[in-house]
Amino acid sequence: MERTIRVTGKGNLSVKPDTVRLVMTMEGMKEEYDAALEESTHMTEYLKQMFSDLGFEREDIKTLNFNVSAEYESYQAKDKSWKRRFEGYKYVHRMKIEFPADNKRLGKVLYKLGHSPVRPEFRIEYTVAEPEKCKNELLKNAVTDAKAKADVLSKASGVSLGEIITIDYSWAEIDFVSRPMDKLMLEECCVKSCEPDEAYDIDINPDDIDVTDNVTVVWGIH
Repeated sequence: MERTIRVTGKGNLSVKPDTVRLVMTMEGMKEEYDAALEESTHMTEYLKQMFSDLGFEREDIKTLNFNVSAEYESYQAKDKSWKRRFEGYKYVHRMKIEFPADNKRLGKVLYKLGHSPVRPEFRIEYTVAEPEKCKNELLKNAVTDAKAKADVLSKASGVSLGEIITIDYSWAEIDFVSRPMDKLMLEECCVKSCEPDEAYDIDINPDDIDVTDNVTVVWGIH
């Protein structure tokens, strides 16, 4: 029977975010299904044109989720029984747009949103432009840690490491994101108006993004 040693390495990585991700959610209620779709389409078109005027491509706005559902309200009838009444059709359209981290540009975007008839709920996230590169670096760090631990264990046990037999990695999705601000409406955003520049004076310095991941490596020993 082949003798083996199994070691789990932990990779740590701290990266500076370089990309702003603005996640916007628009929702509303209409009595008719077609009216709900029409209003959602109109608001989406307004947003795309607004971002286009700011120098973005219309295709930069990506839909994360779109849904139209029938909403009902529960109420107690005169006979004390509980019933439901139809309220209308509710639409929820969640979108995102990403661009290089730049407080001045972000201030212009928020100013435009704040002075438009479209008032989406939004959150500001900071992420990295090359997540795969960061994931690879994190994986490399985890394997290096596993190798260092295996060397210590093998020397302490008086054995030598042989060939790697298996490497087990979870492949779980890693989210490189920092959220210095939670979900907000524009009027709740702590910014100062700079009317001449048609922008808000944004002062956000996001913290580094710290992530960890594990890799389990099995070596033969002799």
